[in-house]
Amino acid sequence: MYTIILLTISNIFMTFAWYGHLKFREVELWQVILISWLIALPEYIFQVPANRFGYSQFSAVELKTIQEVITLTVFAFFSVFYLGEKLKWNHVAGFALIIVAVSLIFKK
Repeated sequence: MYTIILLTISNIFMTFAWYGHLKFREVELWQVILISWLIALPEYIFQVPANRFGYSQFSAVELKTIQEVITLTVFAFFSVFYLGEKLKWNHVAGFALIIVAVSLIFKK
């Protein structure tokens, strides 16, 4: 469970580092880059241990798959609640197809 929690925290930081600046178009690009790097540092502080701990339970492919599902979930909430965008039916359908792919990856 540590892996999932750490990856979720990591992805929250990552999402803000990559996309948080979209609400602040008036801020200079160099400032946005600097702030994004400062936000990305804590992302790595959580992500590296998550993968280190998780690799004892999951394969590298499974870890990456878990990370991608968490990323899409965090991003979906971020885009709705922070950026004020709406999720459309095709977004939800695409996410559902990704879940099907995840089930294939974890199939024993």
